[in-house]
Amino acid sequence: MSGGISNVLVEHTHLFNSNSGIEFRTTKGRGGYMKEIVISDIQMENVHTAFAATGNCGSHPDDKFDPNALPLLDHITLKDVTGKNITIAGNFSGIEESPFTNICLSNITLSTNSSSPITWECSNVSGFSDSVLPEPCPELGNPSYDSSSSCFYLLSSISGKTAVQ
Repeated sequence: MSGGISNVLVEHTHLFNSNSGIEFRTTKGRGGYMKEIVISDIQMENVHTAFAATGNCGSHPDDKFDPNALPLLDHITLKDVTGKNITIAGNFSGIEESPFTNICLSNITLSTNSSSPITWECSNVSGFSDSVLPEPCPELGNPSYDSSSSCFYLLSSISGKTAVQ
């Protein structure tokens, strides 16, 4: 079983000429967690996939892993992001038995190129979005009071700043 990461704040970052922008990767049998992560004030240029999270990434180094150990990906906030020449805005593929939850997107504007007809792909994921272009998949695009409150609470608890709705 893996450990985990939590209470992470990433700010003021410029990503350019990359296949991946911001990416979270895990797989069944790893266990562990990635939670309470805030990433803000990001600029991207010439990035193939701006945001990605996958629950089916790679294999295990040996056969001594617990196939029932499911990872947790929860309370991930991406805000104040701009991007130019992006091919795919986002690809979030959670795990059926352990969906990725509380994915919060706010104030994101990505200019996509014509290389891909798909801008967002989502499965086994839930969350909130506000002021996101191109519009995210329905699993992330339906604002609800509970999700948005959770997003803004996380912002204030990690950054130490008072969040304003």
